[in-house]
Amino acid sequence: MLTKSAFFVNVYALPLKLSTQWSFACVSRLLHKRVVSKTAPIVASSSSTSQRQSQAIPFLKAPPSLDGTMIGDVGFDPLGFSNIIDLRYLRESELKHCRIAMLAVVGFIVQEFIHLPGDFFSNPHPMQAIGQVPISGWIQIFLLVAILEMIDIAAIKETLQGNREPGYFGFDPLGFAKDKQAHDRYLLSELKNGRLAMIASIAFMIQSSLSSEGIVAQLTHFKLPF
Repeated sequence: MLTKSAFFVNVYALPLKLSTQWSFACVSRLLHKRVVSKTAPIVASSSSTSQRQSQAIPFLKAPPSLDGTMIGDVGFDPLGFSNIIDLRYLRESELKHCRIAMLAVVGFIVQEFIHLPGDFFSNPHPMQAIGQVPISGWIQIFLLVAILEMIDIAAIKETLQGNREPGYFGFDPLGFAKDKQAHDRYLLSELKNGRLAMIASIAFMIQSSLSSEGIVAQLTHFKLPF
């Protein structure tokens, strides 16, 4: 009531002889201009930061955390994981999967030509060879993976504390990434090749599972397995 009475007093106290309807229209326009002039910059700035389109999926918006500052960031996060998980942890996981996938792709091809000694490792078909690995071999594999994961847990902890770059283990025996520019270039190359390897490794597994031949053997005749 106080606000309403004060408003009416201000309107009727105007020095001009105006009709009540015209006075209300003037006041409403003045209030509208003030509100719009104050909120317009805020709306413009927020829309400029949130309207960034994804380079990977042009018809979608890039998540707010993927602002293009991280190397290899093309705004690809259709499920929104970057909104709930630390981006440094996601990059660490991505690099880990990239490196494993690149090794897996090489292993799929090498498996057809080179084998460890013994009948257990004589099968050239990569997916069928998994079933021939003895229990002792699986135990060794799991122990090795457990040790590597324990090392990686400590590394991720340092990364989340800001003391380590995601995926960095100081492995550069040939000294390719001596300066920052070369490091960024090679990191981008690793990400691109790793992402391609993740797709290729899945395709290799599906193709080998549907066929009784290896990857290289299937390339010799280009026959679909179905």
